[in-house]
Amino acid sequence: MTSDAPTAGAPLAPPVPAPEQACDLPADFLERADRTIARALESGALQPIRTEQAPIECDGLPHFSVRWVSSLALKDRARVDTVTRRTPDFNPFLPPEAALTVAALGPDHLVVLNKFPVIERHLLIVTRHFEDQSTPLSDADFRALAALIATAGGLGFYNGGRIAGASQAHKHLQWIPPGATDLAAFAPQGAARHGTATSNPALPWSHAFVALPGLAGNNGGEILQAAFATACEALSMPAQADPMPAYNLLVNPQWLLVVPRTQEKWGSISVNSLGYAGSLFVRDIEQIETLRTAGPLAVLAAVGRPRRHTD
Repeated sequence: MTSDAPTAGAPLAPPVPAPEQACDLPADFLERADRTIARALESGALQPIRTEQAPIECDGLPHFSVRWVSSLALKDRARVDTVTRRTPDFNPFLPPEAALTVAALGPDHLVVLNKFPVIERHLLIVTRHFEDQSTPLSDADFRALAALIATAGGLGFYNGGRIAGASQAHKHLQWIPPGATDLAAFAPQGAARHGTATSNPALPWSHAFVALPGLAGNNGGEILQAAFATACEALSMPAQADPMPAYNLLVNPQWLLVVPRTQEKWGSISVNSLGYAGSLFVRDIEQIETLRTAGPLAVLAAVGRPRRHTD
């Protein structure tokens, strides 16, 4: 068994990793993340929110998964309040907590644990210097996201502004591991031509999917950036406005999805990118019944942009 503890007389590791020039992650990246998680749980720096989970069926689509704060974990409700409370003069990412910092990802980003995760292994890709969440995604942002997905698979996502579900103003992309939710289940069925925007007629909100040829190699960021521009063009949405209009971005190894947003909440239920991959979060059991009655498709359509015949 190996240990990450320093040997006697060895210098302590810096609290923030030094920049790397390329967006390359070490081969043992996920193991390193798991070691960081174990230490952060032991120290109390990582504070997961315990949830219960239930499916909601939808005609013609895979079921939606809805999580809510466990009634047995009252203190976790306070953690949800901490996440959703917006304090303009507080920035948890400048710098991020050393105990939650996993690795450098190129010269511009750090990989950091989500302090209050609902899903295990939930990681954030945080810019080293402040950029607002409503600014356009940069070349470096796309390279960092592509590198993480190429290394670990899973689902990357971005809440483009407060209306899109962002709880922090400091620019951060997010990642959850394979199996946590499945974007591919909501993608158009049948063969798709790489680099071309398409949509799923079963989804009653404006959106654009673009099939990806794969993100491995040195040009993954360029592939993502081009796919994003294609999706934005199909939606008549600017790809580089500053500030950007509100939108959700989701990326897995096969697909990129962009969804324009018009509202942050449906009633008292906040919706972020994961809603458009079939995963919703509510505060309590009463809200899940409200959601079940309305139906998740109607809820997501209400906070998205009405679908036009060209979408």
